[in-house]
Amino acid sequence: MRAVLMAGGSGTRLRPLTCDIPKPMVPVLNRPISEHILNLLKRHGITEVIATLYYLPDVMREYFKDGRDFGVSLTYAVEEEKPLGTAGCVKNIEQLLTETFLVISGDSLTDFDLSAALKFHREKGSKATLILTRVPDPREFGVVITDKDDRIERFLEKPSSSEVFSDTVNTGTYILEPEVLKYLPANKEVDFSNDLFPKLLANREPMFGFIANDYWCDVGNLDTYREAQYDGLERKVLLDMPYPERSAGIWIGDNATIHPTAELVPPVIVGKGCRIGARTRILGGTILGDNVFVGADAQLEKAIVWNGSVVGDEAVLTACTVARGCRVGRKVHLHEASVLGPLCSVGDEAQITNGVRVWPSKKIEPGAILNINLIWGSQAPRNLFSQRGIIGLANVDITPEFAVKIGAAYGATLKSGSYVQISRDQRRICRMVTRSLISGLMSVGVNVQNLDATAIPIARYCAPIHKVVGGIHVRVHPERPDHILIEILDAQGINISKAKEKKIESAYFKEDFQRARLEDIGDVNYPERMLEYYEEGFKKSMNTEPLRNSKKVVIDYAYGVAGAILPVMLGKFGADAVVLNASLSFSSLTLEQREQMLTQLSKVVEAVQANFGVQILANGEQLILVDEQGETIRGEQLTAVMAELVLASSPRSTIIVPVNTSSVIEQVANRHDAQVIRTKSNPTALMEAAASTPHVALAGSAEMGFIFPQLHPGFDAMFTVAKLVELLTIQERTLAQVRQELPPIYHKHQAVRCSWNAKGSLMRVLVEENQRERVELIDGVKIHESETDWVLVLPDAGEPLVHIYADGTSKSKVDALSRQYRDRVNEVSREDREETSMIEEV
Repeated sequence: MRAVLMAGGSGTRLRPLTCDIPKPMVPVLNRPISEHILNLLKRHGITEVIATLYYLPDVMREYFKDGRDFGVSLTYAVEEEKPLGTAGCVKNIEQLLTETFLVISGDSLTDFDLSAALKFHREKGSKATLILTRVPDPREFGVVITDKDDRIERFLEKPSSSEVFSDTVNTGTYILEPEVLKYLPANKEVDFSNDLFPKLLANREPMFGFIANDYWCDVGNLDTYREAQYDGLERKVLLDMPYPERSAGIWIGDNATIHPTAELVPPVIVGKGCRIGARTRILGGTILGDNVFVGADAQLEKAIVWNGSVVGDEAVLTACTVARGCRVGRKVHLHEASVLGPLCSVGDEAQITNGVRVWPSKKIEPGAILNINLIWGSQAPRNLFSQRGIIGLANVDITPEFAVKIGAAYGATLKSGSYVQISRDQRRICRMVTRSLISGLMSVGVNVQNLDATAIPIARYCAPIHKVVGGIHVRVHPERPDHILIEILDAQGINISKAKEKKIESAYFKEDFQRARLEDIGDVNYPERMLEYYEEGFKKSMNTEPLRNSKKVVIDYAYGVAGAILPVMLGKFGADAVVLNASLSFSSLTLEQREQMLTQLSKVVEAVQANFGVQILANGEQLILVDEQGETIRGEQLTAVMAELVLASSPRSTIIVPVNTSSVIEQVANRHDAQVIRTKSNPTALMEAAASTPHVALAGSAEMGFIFPQLHPGFDAMFTVAKLVELLTIQERTLAQVRQELPPIYHKHQAVRCSWNAKGSLMRVLVEENQRERVELIDGVKIHESETDWVLVLPDAGEPLVHIYADGTSKSKVDALSRQYRDRVNEVSREDREETSMIEEV
C-alpha cells in the first residue's frame, strides 16, 4: 500500500519560523513534523511514500533523500508552476496510484491507528474514508456529519461560528480507492473538501467517516506549535523520542555537556552537543535543539530553542520559540509567545514582550524593549474578521500602525494600479484610521478614491459608478461606541465574501507585502457629484411625486452624517420634514442617550401631529420608527411593518430575511402571494442574496437595516425613510394602522454563555438529538418543534456566547422553548467543562 504525504505547505501562520523552510520541516521534539508522520506510516506497515512538494521543495529532498535512512522508500512529486490544491497534486500522480492508497498531511501531528482505519475502510466497502476527530473549536477545520452507519451526510469547510453544526472535523487524512480520481480534472487546482467529496456525495459513492480517538493536532499557528511540543514531551502523543531517556522525563543527546550545578526539571529535551552553564535552570517543557549553548545563571521554562542557537548568561526565556542560529545576549528576557526567526541577534538586557515576532536576520539593540513585531505590526490575532468586518477598540486595537498594515494587506490582494474607494463617518478617530489605511494602500501601488465623511449607503451606491475594484468604510461600531468597525466592500458595494477575507488575512499574516517602486506609489483622488449620483438613483428607484403630497414626518438624525444629506434631498422632492439633531457630532452616542432622544422624538411627533417619526442610526444604515400615536416600532415588529407596506405595493414578489427573523414574515407574505427566502444571519449573506435574486422587493431586518435592490444591494435607512413616505401616502395608511393589522408576534432572543470549546459539541448534540427532518442548518441549528414553533441556536462569531431565538404562536410556548434550550446549552457547557477537567487531571 502506498501513502501520499502532502508536504507542500508554506506555513503562513507559522512565520517567521517558516520563512526559509516549508511547514512540514518545522521541528517538533527536534525532528521535522514530516519525519514523525513517516514513523507513523512505518509502524502500520506502509513504507512506500510519495511526497507532494511545492514551497521550498529542496529542503525536504535534501533532508530525506530517497528515504532509505528513515526506513521507507520515498519519491517526490513537485508542483513546479503553480499549486494544484490538495486533490490536484494527488490527481497529478494518478498513474502511480493503482490500488487503495492513503493521503496524509505532512504538517499535522498524530498517532492515528491507521491499521484500524484501513480495516474499517475495507469492511464498509468504502470508496473514500475520511479519518475524523472531535475538537473543541472546529472553526478552522472542515465540519462533518455522519449517519448511524458512519456514512458521511454533510460537511462544510472552515465554517464561521454560526455555521458550526458539529464538533466532528476532517483531519485531512483519507483512505481512497484509485477510481475516485476520475471525478477530478487534470492539471487544475482542486481541493478534496470543496471539489472531490461533494461530487462523491452527489453521485452517492460510498463515503464513510472513521472517528479516531487518538491524538491529532493541526500545527496551524505558533500557539498550537508550542502546544504540540509540550504534548509530545508529556507523552500525550506517541512519538519516537530523538535521544535516550537518561532519567525520568529527561532526554539528552550524545556529547551534551551539563554543568554539575545546573538544574534540569522534567520533562525536558537537551539535544546532542549542547552545553549548559553553571547554575542554569532548565525547567519543564523546555526543548533544546542540537549544539545549543546556554550560559551561566540562565533560566528557561517551556522554551523551544532550535539548533545552533546561543543563550547568554542570566537570560530568562519563558514559553517562547527561538529559531536556528540565533544569538540571545546576556540578561535578555524573552516573554511568553514571543518568536525569533532564524539568525536573529538580540543585544544584552533587551526585552521581547509577549506575542512579539521578529523576522529572520534582524538585530535588536542592547537594552531595547520590543513590543511590536519587527518589521511590521503590533499584534497577530488568530482571525482579523468578525462576522461583520474588522472590529477593535478605538486607538487600542485599531491603531494607525494596525490600519497601515491592513491597508497594505488588502492592497496586496489587488493588482497594482487598481482603484479602491475609501469613506468614513465624521469622527476624528475614523479620519485618523482612514488616513492610515490610505497610506497602506498607496504603499503597495493602489490608487484611492477618497469620499471623506459620508453615509455608508452612499459609499455602497457609488462603488460601481466609480468603477473601483472595492472599497473600505470606517465608522464607530453601531452598538459599541468605544469600538471601530472597518468594512471592506467589493465592486458592487457589498461586504466582501469569506473567501476574500481569507486572502486578506493571509496577506496580513505573511507580512511580506511587495512595496511599490517610487514611480508606482498610489495616488489619491477626491470624486465629486456623489450626492448628485445618489439623488438620481433615488428618482429612478421610487415615485417621488407622493412626497409632495405627504403629511409631515419628523426625522432624528442622531448627530450623524445622514443629517447633512437627507434633509437637502427631501427638500428637493417637496417632502414636509421636521429635522432633529442634524448637526454633526464628533463624539459617539451611548445607548442611554439614544433612548432619551427617542423619547424626545415621540413627544415631537405627537406635538406636531406628524404622520410618523424616525431615528436614523449606524451611519445611515438602520432606523427606528415612531408611529403617529408616539409608539415606538422596532425589532421584529419593524421588520413585519416594512414587509407589509412593501408587499402591499409589490404583491407576488420576493422578500429576503435572515434565518432568525420571526415567522410572522411568512404570514405577511402569504397575504400578498409573496415568496420568503431566508439567509444566514450576517450582512454579507443578505446583500449577496438581494443582489443575485430576481424580483426582490425588500431584504433585511430591523437588526441590520433594509435593502431595496432597485437602488443598490446595501442597507439604506435614508432611502427607507423616503420609501415609507411614498408607500404610506399611496396606500393612505398610517403606521399605527399597519401595526395593528399585523398578526401577533411571539419572538424571544437571549444570549447564553458558552465557551469556545463547547460550541462545536453543543451543535453536534442538538443535531443528533433531533430528527433530521426537523433540523435546518442554514445558520446555526434551527429546530422546528411544530409547524408553527421553532428555536434557533446560533453561535456568536466574536464572543463565548450562543444566541437562542424562540418563535411561536403563544408567549407561554415561546418562553418554554427559550427556557428548555437555555438549560440544554448550560448542561452541555457544564459537561464539557467537567470532561476537560478530567482530561487535565489525567
